Amino acid sequence: MIQTNKFEHTITISGMTIHYELYNNDDSDKPTLLLIHGFLSSTFSFRRLIPLLARDYTVIAIDFPPFGKSGKSKNFTYSYENIAKTILLFIETLALTNLIVIGHSMGGQLGLQMAKQQPEMVEKLILLCSSSYLKPTKKSLRYASYIPLFHHYVKFWLAKKGVINNLLNVVYDQSMIDEEMIEGYRLPFENQEIFIGMTKLIQDREGELSSEDLQGITTPCLLIWGEHDRVVPLHIGKKLHQDLPNSSLIVFRDTGHLVPEEKPEDVVKHVKQFITVSSRKGTYQLLQD
Repeated sequence: MIQTNKFEHTITISGMTIHYELYNNDDSDKPTLLLIHGFLSSTFSFRRLIPLLARDYTVIAIDFPPFGKSGKSKNFTYSYENIAKTILLFIETLALTNLIVIGHSMGGQLGLQMAKQQPEMVEKLILLCSSSYLKPTKKSLRYASYIPLFHHYVKFWLAKKGVINNLLNVVYDQSMIDEEMIEGYRLPFENQEIFIGMTKLIQDREGELSSEDLQGITTPCLLIWGEHDRVVPLHIGKKLHQDLPNSSLIVFRDTGHLVPEEKPEDVVKHVKQFITVSSRKGTYQLLQD
């Protein structure tokens, strides 16, 4: 029987502390999966996915700055381009090969940025409700973010929305929201420095990759979407599927934005199929389960 062990580590990349979890599978012939979470999230969002994936693969889940347990320095550039570059340096430092990237929401956009910057380092890309086509931060908000103590407004805005309201917006079956989920998504925000990091992110975030950029990415891509995603609606997934020349799109019924939490078994089934089959432009599929 293959044994899987979990290790938590931190590593410094370009002056930024990066936290990651390693689930080491003894079967070295299998690819390594790198999991990248979404906005306002952390490795916690993959808690239901990781145990299933780690049965067959070595899994690394990373907190990208300023989220989770990673650094939140105001001296870091929180652009998609630079965060993706930092993750690529992380991959190089750990000498990871045969790598498949799984990105949820904003993590999907980071995965696309990585495939654009260094396509030879990403063998395949799996996008779970990937953020796409967002414009840069509005100038008015960017200018406002330079006001002293603006990070207190960021904290106030997040507190006003609240963890529960955020969760209600990202899941289809709201009965799945329990105390463990609420606590897991709330805990990272106890570190007050995150609001300083998010203020810098507001200043640094550029627009997401254009259709022209996406059409130049030839990395095999699997797109998995929730039919009732209110954060990144399905029409975004369909457009992304059209723009990516080597992609397939799978859509789950009765599912919202938080696909890794809502349908972990189904996600893993399609991930395994995608890893093992030859790559080709796929079709749009709407699945019951």
